[in-house]
Amino acid sequence: MKSITDRAEVAIDFPDKAYMGAFGRESSFDVTVEPDEVLLRIVRPGEGRREIAVHLHYYLLADVLKELGQGLAKNSELDENHFRALCDGAEALVQSLKGNASRRSHGGKDLDLDNTTGLHGRR
Repeated sequence: MKSITDRAEVAIDFPDKAYMGAFGRESSFDVTVEPDEVLLRIVRPGEGRREIAVHLHYYLLADVLKELGQGLAKNSELDENHFRALCDGAEALVQSLKGNASRRSHGGKDLDLDNTTGLHGRR
Protein backbone atom coordinates (compact mmCIF):
# COMPACT_ATOMS: atom_id res chain seq x y z
CA MET A 1 0.00 0.00 0.00
CA LYS A 2 1.16 3.55 -0.75
CA SER A 3 0.72 6.61 1.42
CA ILE A 4 -1.86 9.19 0.41
CA THR A 5 -0.15 12.54 -0.17
CA ASP A 6 -3.38 14.52 -0.23
CA ARG A 7 -6.94 13.58 0.71
CA ALA A 8 -9.93 11.55 -0.49
CA GLU A 9 -13.53 11.88 0.60
CA VAL A 10 -16.14 9.24 -0.09
CA ALA A 11 -19.91 9.46 0.13
CA ILE A 12 -22.38 6.67 -0.59
CA ASP A 13 -26.03 7.63 -0.50
CA PHE A 14 -28.66 4.91 -0.11
CA PRO A 15 -32.41 5.60 0.15
CA ASP A 16 -32.45 4.95 3.91
CA LYS A 17 -28.93 6.02 4.96
CA ALA A 18 -25.74 7.71 3.86
CA TYR A 19 -22.14 6.79 4.53
CA MET A 20 -19.36 9.35 4.41
CA GLY A 21 -15.69 9.02 5.16
CA ALA A 22 -12.46 10.93 4.80
CA PHE A 23 -9.05 9.46 4.09
CA GLY A 24 -6.06 11.70 4.77
CA ARG A 25 -2.31 11.41 4.95
CA GLU A 26 -2.51 8.72 7.64
CA SER A 27 -4.32 6.53 5.09
CA SER A 28 -2.95 4.44 2.25
CA PHE A 29 -4.10 3.14 -1.12
CA ASP A 30 -3.32 0.52 -3.69
CA VAL A 31 -4.34 -0.09 -7.26
CA THR A 32 -4.63 -3.59 -8.68
CA VAL A 33 -4.83 -4.01 -12.44
CA GLU A 34 -6.91 -7.04 -13.33
CA PRO A 35 -7.90 -8.48 -16.73
CA ASP A 36 -11.37 -6.86 -16.76
CA GLU A 37 -11.05 -3.99 -14.30
CA VAL A 38 -8.97 -1.81 -12.05
CA LEU A 39 -9.42 -2.11 -8.30
CA LEU A 40 -8.72 0.94 -6.13
CA ARG A 41 -8.54 0.35 -2.38
CA ILE A 42 -8.16 3.10 0.21
CA VAL A 43 -7.62 2.20 3.86
CA ARG A 44 -7.66 4.34 6.99
CA PRO A 45 -5.99 2.37 9.81
CA GLY A 46 -6.48 2.50 13.52
CA GLU A 47 -9.46 2.47 15.84
CA GLY A 48 -11.73 4.18 13.30
CA ARG A 49 -10.55 1.85 10.54
CA ARG A 50 -12.33 2.33 7.24
CA GLU A 51 -11.76 0.73 3.88
CA ILE A 52 -13.26 1.33 0.48
CA ALA A 53 -12.85 -0.72 -2.67
CA VAL A 54 -13.87 0.60 -6.08
CA HIS A 55 -13.89 -1.73 -9.08
CA LEU A 56 -13.82 0.17 -12.38
CA HIS A 57 -14.17 -1.71 -15.64
CA TYR A 58 -11.99 -0.31 -18.40
CA TYR A 59 -14.69 1.39 -20.50
CA LEU A 60 -15.94 3.25 -17.45
CA LEU A 61 -12.38 4.14 -16.44
CA ALA A 62 -11.75 5.47 -19.97
CA ASP A 63 -14.91 7.57 -19.77
CA VAL A 64 -13.87 8.92 -16.35
CA LEU A 65 -10.42 9.85 -17.69
CA LYS A 66 -11.98 11.65 -20.68
CA GLU A 67 -14.35 13.60 -18.42
CA LEU A 68 -11.48 14.46 -16.10
CA GLY A 69 -9.50 15.81 -19.05
CA GLN A 70 -12.43 17.90 -20.25
CA GLY A 71 -13.03 19.25 -16.76
CA LEU A 72 -9.38 20.15 -16.27
CA ALA A 73 -9.30 21.91 -19.64
CA LYS A 74 -12.01 24.25 -18.34
CA ASN A 75 -10.33 24.80 -14.94
CA SER A 76 -7.78 27.61 -15.01
CA GLU A 77 -7.58 27.59 -11.19
CA LEU A 78 -5.32 24.51 -10.96
CA ASP A 79 -2.14 25.41 -9.09
CA GLU A 80 1.32 24.48 -10.36
CA ASN A 81 1.97 21.67 -7.84
CA HIS A 82 -1.30 19.88 -8.60
CA PHE A 83 -0.78 20.50 -12.33
CA ARG A 84 2.66 18.85 -12.23
CA ALA A 85 1.41 15.88 -10.19
CA LEU A 86 -1.42 15.29 -12.69
CA CYS A 87 1.00 15.57 -15.62
CA ASP A 88 3.33 13.04 -14.03
CA GLY A 89 0.45 10.62 -13.47
CA ALA A 90 -0.89 11.10 -16.99
CA GLU A 91 2.57 10.62 -18.48
CA ALA A 92 3.06 7.36 -16.53
CA LEU A 93 -0.30 6.10 -17.84
CA VAL A 94 0.56 7.03 -21.43
CA GLN A 95 3.98 5.38 -21.21
CA SER A 96 2.51 2.13 -19.92
CA LEU A 97 -0.15 2.18 -22.65
CA LYS A 98 2.55 2.74 -25.26
CA GLY A 99 4.39 -0.31 -23.93
CA ASN A 100 1.22 -2.40 -24.14
CA ALA A 101 0.39 -1.12 -27.62
CA SER A 102 3.78 -2.17 -28.94
CA ARG A 103 3.24 -5.72 -27.60
CA ARG A 104 -0.17 -6.41 -29.07
CA SER A 105 -2.24 -6.13 -32.22
CA HIS A 106 -5.40 -4.04 -32.20
CA GLY A 107 -7.45 -5.58 -35.00
CA GLY A 108 -4.78 -4.70 -37.56
CA LYS A 109 -4.95 -1.02 -36.57
CA ASP A 110 -1.90 0.61 -35.02
CA LEU A 111 -2.52 2.88 -32.07
CA ASP A 112 -0.88 6.30 -32.34
CA LEU A 113 0.02 7.06 -28.74
CA ASP A 114 2.77 9.44 -29.82
CA ASN A 115 0.08 12.06 -30.37
CA THR A 116 -0.20 12.48 -26.61
CA THR A 117 2.56 15.08 -26.29
CA GLY A 118 1.88 18.40 -24.70
CA LEU A 119 1.12 17.03 -21.27
CA HIS A 120 3.76 19.30 -19.79
CA GLY A 121 2.91 22.47 -21.71
CA ARG A 122 2.99 24.65 -18.57
CA ARG A 123 6.32 23.42 -17.20
